[in-house]
Amino acid sequence: MADGPLIVQSDRTVLLEVAHPDAESARHELAIFAELERAPEHIHTYRITRLGLWNARAAGHSADDMLTTLDRWSRFPVPASVSIDIRETVNRYGRLVIERDEEGTLILRATDTAVLAEVAKNKRIQPLLTGHPSPGVFTVDAWARGHIKQELLKVGWPAEDHAGYTPGTPHEIELAEDGWTLRPYQRKAVDIFSEGGSGVVVLPCGAGKTLVGAAAMADTKTTTLILVTNTVSARQWRDELLKRTSLTPEEIGEYSGQVKEVKPVTIATYQILTAKRKGEYAHLALLDALDWGLIVYDEVHLLPAPVFKLTADLQARRRLGLTATLVREDGREGDVFSLIGPKRFDAPWKEIEAQGFISPAVCYEVRVDLPAGDRMEYAAAADDERYRLAATAHAKIGVVKDLVARHAGEQILVIGQYLDQIDILSDALGAPQITGATPVDEREELYGAFREGRIPVLVVSKVANFSIDLPEASVAIQVSGSFGSRQEEAQRLGRLLRPKQSGHTASFYTLIARDTVDQDFAQNRQRFLAEQGYSYTILDADGLAAA
Repeated sequence: MADGPLIVQSDRTVLLEVAHPDAESARHELAIFAELERAPEHIHTYRITRLGLWNARAAGHSADDMLTTLDRWSRFPVPASVSIDIRETVNRYGRLVIERDEEGTLILRATDTAVLAEVAKNKRIQPLLTGHPSPGVFTVDAWARGHIKQELLKVGWPAEDHAGYTPGTPHEIELAEDGWTLRPYQRKAVDIFSEGGSGVVVLPCGAGKTLVGAAAMADTKTTTLILVTNTVSARQWRDELLKRTSLTPEEIGEYSGQVKEVKPVTIATYQILTAKRKGEYAHLALLDALDWGLIVYDEVHLLPAPVFKLTADLQARRRLGLTATLVREDGREGDVFSLIGPKRFDAPWKEIEAQGFISPAVCYEVRVDLPAGDRMEYAAAADDERYRLAATAHAKIGVVKDLVARHAGEQILVIGQYLDQIDILSDALGAPQITGATPVDEREELYGAFREGRIPVLVVSKVANFSIDLPEASVAIQVSGSFGSRQEEAQRLGRLLRPKQSGHTASFYTLIARDTVDQDFAQNRQRFLAEQGYSYTILDADGLAAA
């Protein structure tokens, strides 16, 4: 295209002209295999990474598909070095295959014996190999199935895992489609997962990831272990499974800090699985308590590091990861790819919004001026104190009040990172608060009152970031956050995306102290949502009261 919105550069970065009339179409296709790095007002910068290419390949996109996207939308010819690099990188996926031989022994097979010889000499891979029965084959220790996939990815040769899965103990589960049916994208996600047997489904918050999990359970019909972020999420999963499937209360167990039940479908928290007693994981036996045929990892982007180690030993079980974003702030996306599985299905947020399945949303960055005294205190502070001072600036309290007044009659979440700030906001607004210290029963009661409209404003800490279903929330005011966390920004907007009976378009406000590190971190936080097609309108706090 002579005047496309993309410029592809030889260092594998891609520039997107935001104002171009074809920008959204190009972004939609580019995001399949490239990651947004920077998102200022006019030009967004994407980078084509090896992991992005391999995830796209695992999801069914060929190198030709990716190059067609670049050729279609690029203003100038795609550099030959980029085209060659994409083809060669994509071609690395699947040259090594993990499978079983006729006796059921785990083997590593290669279509290219030179590649096999190369990886076999690696000092971290060599100890995992137990024999070399033929030129294109090495045998692998049974326990090392996950570990070898991790190491192969690190050296640039991702293996396809065709070694199969244990069926687990059969358990009859049916979808109770009484007055509802799976949406087309949910059915497609389940079908693709069932074909592969392991991997990650990426859907926007509010798009029904729990239903994808329920449908996968109904397809596999086996005992299932579901791992979730917290007890409130566990109970929401339980309620949804009782509503949407043939499962009864007697078939679903909760395994958390409060309850220790093991049933054919058991819902456990990440916290309990990683809890230690005398230096040992105290509840590790849960992983073998039943012959699980399926393990579901909710919010897989939050998987704690110890669970990766445990998951490496669970490669014979079917594994389904559910998330709104594969972004991890610790950089361990490769471990998700190796141990849970590659991305099998990804539905862009704006595409699901256009189909009417999630609520439309507008995002605002509200810039707040610090008073002279606070500005001087900030300037004199040590570097590690500056973010807290900017994020908790008292000047933000009046702005929150103005925004709450502006959206009177709507259901409003006010979100903060710091407990002392949450106390101040709760008092200033006369609104209840939920933090990590709030007992689970009290949390559920407050969430229920908010859902029913009896509480119009709720002040919450980061405990409300994940897996909390508040469908009528139409306004979120983010006063402070976890530095530059992209995943947190996505999750907080996600609290607003459930379709609303009120018909309100969701409004997401982020309050930023002008000319501070608060502003710098905000730019990084917004990168993922910019990749999904959301733009931020800049507002001046001084103009809000009059608006």
